[in-house]
Amino acid sequence: MPSTKAELTTICYLEKDDSYLMLHRVKKEKDINKDKWIGIGGHIETGESPDECIVRETMEETGLTLNSYALRGLITFVSDCYGVVYMFLYTSDNFSGVMNTQCNEGDLEWIKKDRIFDLPLWEGDKVFFHLLKTRKDFFSLKLVYEGENLVQCTLDGKIINHKELCSKKP
Repeated sequence: MPSTKAELTTICYLEKDDSYLMLHRVKKEKDINKDKWIGIGGHIETGESPDECIVRETMEETGLTLNSYALRGLITFVSDCYGVVYMFLYTSDNFSGVMNTQCNEGDLEWIKKDRIFDLPLWEGDKVFFHLLKTRKDFFSLKLVYEGENLVQCTLDGKIINHKELCSKKP
């Protein structure tokens, strides 16, 4: 039974050399993202802003310091299995430090942007990767899942065909 309380989370896609830093979630046995590739981030702690959270999570998971970043979108996940999650989506191409070789969440790897869709991703992640590539403005995205199946996608308040959107060449 999913929780009735919504979770607040962050995610960031670090960009370098036409690649995203991706996290392959393979280290935790009970993990909603098990075996999937996602960005870095995590749960917002009590009293913490989304900005403070993504800076902290980036340091904890990668050892890197965000020098600047952009809030690109708000993603609302609704799932019959996992409840509701509000996720603040960031990107950054300005960071410093030495990247950790070990992360307790999974394996970190720079993946070329044109290879992202070849990875095991959530179907909704493909939608926001497409939006990150084609839009510069802030977006609001609602993704409704039944099990692992994306059944509805709403972009900026309008229901869209996510398969059609992701099939378009940017």
